Amino acid sequence: MPADKPEDRGEASNSASKAALSSSANAPASFELPWVEKYRPVFLDDVVGNTETIERLKIIAKEGNMPHVIISGMPGIGKTTSVLCLARQLLGDSYKEAVLELNASDERGIDVVRNRIKGFAQKKVTLPPGRQKLIILDEADSMTSGAQQALRRTMEIYSNTTRFAFACNQSNKIIEPLQSRCAILRYAKLTDAQVVKRLLQIIEAEKVEYSDDGLAALVFSAEGDMRQAINNLQSTFAGFEFVSGDNVFKVVDSPHPIKVQAMLKACYEGNVDSALDTLRELWDLGYSSHDIISTMFKVTKTIPTLSEQSKLEFIKEIGFTHMKVLEGVQTLLQLSGCVVRLCKINMDPKRFRVASK
Repeated sequence: MPADKPEDRGEASNSASKAALSSSANAPASFELPWVEKYRPVFLDDVVGNTETIERLKIIAKEGNMPHVIISGMPGIGKTTSVLCLARQLLGDSYKEAVLELNASDERGIDVVRNRIKGFAQKKVTLPPGRQKLIILDEADSMTSGAQQALRRTMEIYSNTTRFAFACNQSNKIIEPLQSRCAILRYAKLTDAQVVKRLLQIIEAEKVEYSDDGLAALVFSAEGDMRQAINNLQSTFAGFEFVSGDNVFKVVDSPHPIKVQAMLKACYEGNVDSALDTLRELWDLGYSSHDIISTMFKVTKTIPTLSEQSKLEFIKEIGFTHMKVLEGVQTLLQLSGCVVRLCKINMDPKRFRVASK
């Protein structure tokens, strides 16, 4: 029986994914897959965000002429998923035997390149006409320089039968000789609307009870990372059976934005005592300096009552403190100093003049 053409499978992807959503939602509760895997896209049409880059991959899937590729971008935005979708549409029924996936949990030193990767590249597999085997190296920027150097010759020798796809967070950590052999695709962070759209599909399929502030909290805590958003959704629903803002922040264990917003508003109004009291409350709850300062960054951008000039001044001061925290000076004194400097920005300069005798 002839296999479906890649473009035919692509056209049917939406109906296939909807069927998968409904069937997986009715799966027995005794075997609960992580929702990240349960709702992982199967076809390129189902991948959320980065439309222009996905369109390029669709053309590759249709024509079958795949180059070596490097896909770079922040975690949780669909790099590995889109490569796996491309492999399915390119290889069809031969997918399982014609794809080798190695991620960060696998040993990927020089020995693996010389033995496992080279052995897979030498293996003969019956493939559709004009197709090649595919080796996917996830988090390739964590490979040692020696292992990357060893890949150069392997890529050249077996380029007629095998293609390489590298997924990484930073493409500059891939050595220049490998970069020059690959097409580099850069993925951008997902927008809040794209994350919400996908979360609502999963919420509907899993019959999750939620509130609007719970959905907003998931998006806020994820920062464009779809994997983290889905994991937080599943964890909150498993722990509380209701997704509300408070429940989400209990699960992710980060300072509540409402508390941080109150502290920043006190800073804007020049109310030093109130701002320091709120900071002390957060510190006594056990949050680290990094947690508090990171949440201050995110919240400052979203306060509607702050002018653009004030936001820039606040972000500048928070940035200086963030740098000190990352250098290891993680004390309450540093955070208190930051809060006082934020208060000083909008205070009357006359209050700081030394009275003359």
